[in-house]
Amino acid sequence: MSSSKKIRVAIVCGGRSSEHEISCISANGVLSALDQEKFEAILIGITEVTGDWVLLDKNAPFSKKSNGLPEVPTSAPKLIADIHGIKNADGTDLEIDAFFPLLHGAYGEDGTIQGLFEMMAKPYVGSGILASTVAMDKSFAKPIYASFGLAIAEGFVLQKRDWESNKSSQTEKISKMGFPIFIKPARSGSSRGTSKVKSTPEIESAVNAALALDPKVMIEKAVIGRELECAVLEVGGEVRTSVVGEVKVLGDHEFYDFEAKYLDSSTEFDIPAKISVEKTNEIQNAARKAFQALGCEGLARVDFFLTPEGTVIINELNTLPGFTATSVFPKLWQATGRNYSSIITTLIESALSRSQNVVR
Repeated sequence: MSSSKKIRVAIVCGGRSSEHEISCISANGVLSALDQEKFEAILIGITEVTGDWVLLDKNAPFSKKSNGLPEVPTSAPKLIADIHGIKNADGTDLEIDAFFPLLHGAYGEDGTIQGLFEMMAKPYVGSGILASTVAMDKSFAKPIYASFGLAIAEGFVLQKRDWESNKSSQTEKISKMGFPIFIKPARSGSSRGTSKVKSTPEIESAVNAALALDPKVMIEKAVIGRELECAVLEVGGEVRTSVVGEVKVLGDHEFYDFEAKYLDSSTEFDIPAKISVEKTNEIQNAARKAFQALGCEGLARVDFFLTPEGTVIINELNTLPGFTATSVFPKLWQATGRNYSSIITTLIESALSRSQNVVR
């Protein structure tokens, strides 16, 4: 531990994924709600293009993009990040006690940075390497869910090499599933690169949009049903679930896409969702089962569909969900009786209490 009486926590944000801006918003939220009596915050950014690690000013950390969303400034003082820890440019160690990664998407939610923290032998919030990797890659996660008895959407995986070698046969295979379908990157979040496709002529552009973010694409039959979400939190080693919330997308949005999530006011949430006690319990149990099936730790938000026939279908599990005070994860826990600041404290304490995830 550092010489300070407070625990020194590095909040890491930004990153090289398509969710860079959302990560910055989450970091602002955590920074504002961190218990200042227990923790000393250090704000570290990773630039979007070059991946430089930089030390951010906690009072004015971000610059603005043309769409108004924040980004990590390239002008911030550079840091040295390696398996020995995080240092200033002059070589002085930042003496970090624990990391709170808020890097959504690639290089942050996919096990990459978790591996670096393991090599540093430093505690960190959230799931370990394998659970992070598998949860991020829907093509691996879905068979695991199914093996644990959870219902999944019908679909298949399309590789970039197969698409490029024979677009016509792949287009025919996709069309035979019937419409509507969803085409999305296997390893992306915030609905980036996701398209709802209603006819054969729309397939090529949707596949190309997904391939722009990931060489592996998920083709899934659209599930008609309500969109429900449940948050999971580890408290003292016990896996707990929140109340269930329902996402309602308004206006012209076909589904819960990036714009509906972050750029306009076209989303409403019913927390708790207006469903029966039996269905609430079923979804909470399914969220717990998915969390444990992947070997997750710390936190997760698990997303489901509830069909008109009453079938609960898992959509995905997010190991590092959006984390602003108004994000779904904290709102679900607030409705369950845990405020934003206490969730942050619980996550850091949980990280400090567990051992490393590597096999020795």
